[in-house]
Amino acid sequence: MIAHLFNAPLGDGEAAVGVGTVGSSEAIMLAGLAFKRKWQNKMKELGKPYDKPNIVTGANVQVCWEKFARYFEVELKEVKLRDGYYVMDPEKAVEMVDENTICVAAILGSTLNGEFEDVQRLNELLLEKNKQTGWDTPIHVDAASGGFIAPFLYPELEWDFRLPLVKSINVSGHKYGLVYAGIGWVIWRNKQDLPDELVFHINYLGADQPTFTLNFSKGSSQVIAQYYQLIRLGHEGYQNIMENCQENAMVLKEGLEKTGKFNIVSKDTGVPLVAFSLKDNSRHNEFEVSEMLRRFGWIVPAYTMPPDAQHVTVLRVVIREDFSRTLAERLVLDIEKVLHELDTLPAKVTAKLTGNDENAHDVAVVKKTTREVQLEITAAWKKLVADRKRTNGVC
Repeated sequence: MIAHLFNAPLGDGEAAVGVGTVGSSEAIMLAGLAFKRKWQNKMKELGKPYDKPNIVTGANVQVCWEKFARYFEVELKEVKLRDGYYVMDPEKAVEMVDENTICVAAILGSTLNGEFEDVQRLNELLLEKNKQTGWDTPIHVDAASGGFIAPFLYPELEWDFRLPLVKSINVSGHKYGLVYAGIGWVIWRNKQDLPDELVFHINYLGADQPTFTLNFSKGSSQVIAQYYQLIRLGHEGYQNIMENCQENAMVLKEGLEKTGKFNIVSKDTGVPLVAFSLKDNSRHNEFEVSEMLRRFGWIVPAYTMPPDAQHVTVLRVVIREDFSRTLAERLVLDIEKVLHELDTLPAKVTAKLTGNDENAHDVAVVKKTTREVQLEITAAWKKLVADRKRTNGVC
């Protein structure tokens, strides 16, 4: 069902294969192992060294890619980000490909800002390079978030098995697959893309059963839940839910824009989320906004971008099926309250903590790191809020 959703070829002698995993992390490990083994087998046949494999990704990849590279001794070649472009640049990615590249990994829905990377352009550039060099470098698509979004919101977007170099795709069932945590999937274009020596066969349960996994005993409840959701909701049901998520994301985005205080970092096309940063963080920063929002029951993460955009800090809100329009509007109101409090009170606290207090010219100031200042500001804010509660008689 998932292979069909990703437009796997169904011609004569063609049949996609796949496996259920514990989230996309295991799925990526398995896909990476398949690419590594295929590359090693090819290099052995050519009589060339096969001890220095590498993989090309963007610096915005999820940490599980770094784990794969470190655990399985594969060099991770990352395309750096830049201001205003927070995903992998396909042009630069293809430039980094060499004979030892086992695959190029593209992300359909970046963790940082939800943006879809241009897999179609990557496929075109890589086809040309393969033609010029005689290599056959393939593509893996990390569709952990976007795999259950693109087929329903952007059916014409070519990112999947419609592109000839896409050999495997992973997706998380517990993200937009609408299943509780603990289920992921990895699909290979056909059997030839998964080396048979990685697959073990057992028959002690009454029939031949192939198994390819890094985990051991686990329950089947998530698999059943995924099957149930696919049957119960169908294409129309998933499409309605994803459209609703996207509409609510637009409500939140427009509300934030109306405050005049934020730059929107996320794109309209992509995962239904809103990533945004302060236009002016000279007085207050995104970490303070994140910390203050906890008072209102919101957990909105703040984080810095990867190299070479690490000077950019953003806040991110992911819109799921249970995040309603009412909640989006309420979040905007709470953010406005936080901004008002930050604008009226903490400047004095910030001045004291950073040594900029006009009344403290004669005091020796020890220069603190940005992180130390952020932590001290947060601690001072907590104390200030607690004191105000006691003064106002609030329990």
